Amino acid sequence: MAREWLGWPVLRQLTGRDFLGRGPAVRSANTDEISARTETADRVARSVCPYCAVGCGQKVYVKGEQVIQIEGDPDSPISRGRLCPKGSASKNLVTSPLRQTKVRYRRAYGTEWEDLDLETAMNMIADRVVSTRAETWQDVDEHGRRVRRTLGIAGLGGATLDNEENFLIKKLFTAMGAVQIENQARI
Repeated sequence: MAREWLGWPVLRQLTGRDFLGRGPAVRSANTDEISARTETADRVARSVCPYCAVGCGQKVYVKGEQVIQIEGDPDSPISRGRLCPKGSASKNLVTSPLRQTKVRYRRAYGTEWEDLDLETAMNMIADRVVSTRAETWQDVDEHGRRVRRTLGIAGLGGATLDNEENFLIKKLFTAMGAVQIENQARI
């Protein structure tokens, strides 16, 4: 019975050199057998958290082409390795069995959702953009000034878009004649 007491962390802490209990006194055989998920990763990809306009850096650990862990990137000048609770839970965004992986569509006045293949959905979007632009196009405004624009299309960029992506989105919407182009980071 006395030997069992010798294995207790508190006794090891009081009788050993680890008085604060932050080292070997509190380790057990089970603790020594545990390894972090990140140690078994095949590769690490750098990413940006998708939740807000801050753009915190993330390290995405991948094993067997499956995301096994997402952590803050200490090399990120934005977040220096820290993530908020939403960013810390972003692994669920990728790996949750509840995640939608198909295009879902509900027809006008419909009550049920249906699955669409990506090509059909993209064609529907393109058709609607073209028809909206044609229906709402203005060559001149109410004062006769040349404007060549549409107010029927607007763009709102996401918080995690980088400068290059924002540049391309601005160019696309400007080429369509849209003038209402904004980014979530400024809202």
